[in-house]
Amino acid sequence: MTVVSHPAEVTPKWLNGVLSNQGFGGRVDGVTWDMIGAGQVGDNARFLLSGDGDIPHSVVGKFPSSDPVSKKTGVELGNYAKEVAFYTDLAPTVDVQVPRLLATEFDPDTHDFVILMEDLAPGIQVDQMSECSVDQAAMAIEELARLHGPRWGDRTLKSHPMLIPAPEGTRPENLYGLMQPGFLERYAERLSDTERSMVAEVGDVQDSYLAFSGEETLIHIDFRLDNMIFGGPHPLTILDWQSYTLGCALNDLSYFMGTSLSPERRAENEKHLVQHYLDVLSSYGVEFSYDACWRLYRHYAPAGLVMAVIASMIVGETDRGNAMFMTMAKRSAKMCVELETLALLGNHSSDR
Repeated sequence: MTVVSHPAEVTPKWLNGVLSNQGFGGRVDGVTWDMIGAGQVGDNARFLLSGDGDIPHSVVGKFPSSDPVSKKTGVELGNYAKEVAFYTDLAPTVDVQVPRLLATEFDPDTHDFVILMEDLAPGIQVDQMSECSVDQAAMAIEELARLHGPRWGDRTLKSHPMLIPAPEGTRPENLYGLMQPGFLERYAERLSDTERSMVAEVGDVQDSYLAFSGEETLIHIDFRLDNMIFGGPHPLTILDWQSYTLGCALNDLSYFMGTSLSPERRAENEKHLVQHYLDVLSSYGVEFSYDACWRLYRHYAPAGLVMAVIASMIVGETDRGNAMFMTMAKRSAKMCVELETLALLGNHSSDR
């Protein structure tokens, strides 16, 4: 099976077939493209279309990473297969705003793929090393509840082929311990003594951190600013569906709050933003007390640090990637300290 797997392979002929299948009546005569975004595991390109009739001015495509290390990670972890399956199978079953899908192609043998979607310009992406406003955070949290609420406690999700347990050796409990030494070696000079200690101590409580026995739902796992577009065709659109899984909803909420706001802004606003999440979630009939939610919010405070440790070691190294992972790790470490997460997780260990 041959699929379009690089922007240079997108031709007017291919686009005409895609757009015709989507009900567009015009004709594409020419196409140019430029790379966009800062994805670590996939490449994104914007295509400018010329022609006549009913055709969009531009569309966006997502493809395998051109970096061999990152592509290898995407293939081995099933990221590319998962993202295609999300748009085709799961997105219609939840209320979170995603781009309008125009076409997907996926080769199960090579994991080459393309996802062609609407262009979200002139929407903006808030840089991960910066931070969003409180209003933007509230919008993101609303979308998070619209992802979690519709499939909350849905046992049928366990039968979806993309939601079966990961193979041994690729689960977080294995990967964090494996990647932690390399992370500490690479970033030793960028981390404070407190931050280095936090990396090690989070490793010591991984069993407690990963233990969860409540209602599971569909979670994004990488819900942060780099994967969001504010404005454009929609108030907020959520991207990058390569890593979703079944788990505790608060993993996503803590991850977002710990990586996408400065520690000062997060600490000042987190209690009412957690309540805002619960208010939207309740519209789906989910019964979840504030106290229980807050405890889990504290529990998952290391989520951004865990992601930074693992992801930085399994994708191609770049200057921006290094800066981004440091921002995520430092903010999340501060969150863990302020919420006394290690004491909470340590109590979980002693309870068992």
